[in-house]
Amino acid sequence: MKIAILDDYLGVALELADWKQLSGDVELKVFREPFSDELEAASSLQGFEVIVAMRERTGFPASLLKQLPQLKLLVTTGMRNLSIDMEAAAEQGVVVCGTGMLGYPTAELTWALILGLARNLNHEDQSMKEGNWHISLGTGLREKTLGLYGLGKLGSQVARIGQAFGMHVIAWSSHLTQERCSEVEVDLVSKEELFRQSDFLCIHLVLSERTRGSVGQMELNWMKPGAYLVNTSRGPIVNESDLLEALESKRIAGAAVDVYEIEPLPPDHPFRSKKNMLLTGHIGYVTRENFAKAYGEAMENILSWQAGKPVRVLNSK
Repeated sequence: MKIAILDDYLGVALELADWKQLSGDVELKVFREPFSDELEAASSLQGFEVIVAMRERTGFPASLLKQLPQLKLLVTTGMRNLSIDMEAAAEQGVVVCGTGMLGYPTAELTWALILGLARNLNHEDQSMKEGNWHISLGTGLREKTLGLYGLGKLGSQVARIGQAFGMHVIAWSSHLTQERCSEVEVDLVSKEELFRQSDFLCIHLVLSERTRGSVGQMELNWMKPGAYLVNTSRGPIVNESDLLEALESKRIAGAAVDVYEIEPLPPDHPFRSKKNMLLTGHIGYVTRENFAKAYGEAMENILSWQAGKPVRVLNSK
């Protein structure tokens, strides 16, 4: 049985799960670099019966699946992957299984980014390493307004930490109810009020046709000149060109971004040169504990499938 583990950028997949539990004649290959295009993916993955995908780093549309006739099991880390054509996989007889993932790492990163923006940590760190002392005036959080564009599990975690800092927390999304806001002790406002009132505005939405591009020029124009935008959800929710224009014109104070329209972010992308941006490379879920859970359950999925009793199945014929 040939197994491919994809997009293991950090080279940790083999150490974070006991792959020796797999029985029989097993050939395990790890791909650390992303494929440049679908043609390379199809060529590289020929002959593999099992593929372990890391979230949405490599997509599996119907066109790619058709080029992988020997594929029988596709394991994705996480229980939702919009980059896999589930219906096409089912029609081709490919079982798609998911894994559990921890529910808090992205909320932790969100707060790392908020604090990094508030205290200009990227610039202060660079200043110290260049032999200088402090160079900027930070922004306090107490009595500031934290705006949450989405109040699901992640948004609720971020809200509670904001409340612990003494912040006023407000929220909006298209289906958000007063009942939900009352549960988390957050004020429900309109979309325009969310953007106009927030000092720190954090995005916590699932990417969909409805949310794609839902933060653009109009929403950014609503924001205060001293406000910050934080996106740890999905890049396409924010129009990147409009965000660049808002940052270059200093219409907003800054932004912290972990997710992008194209990932990995191209080396020459203009975000990389903006001093009023704090950037990370989609690391919201990238913790040792999270990867250990994901890879451990991926191996369990393979063992269960070998035994004829697949678990955590995400598609069906």
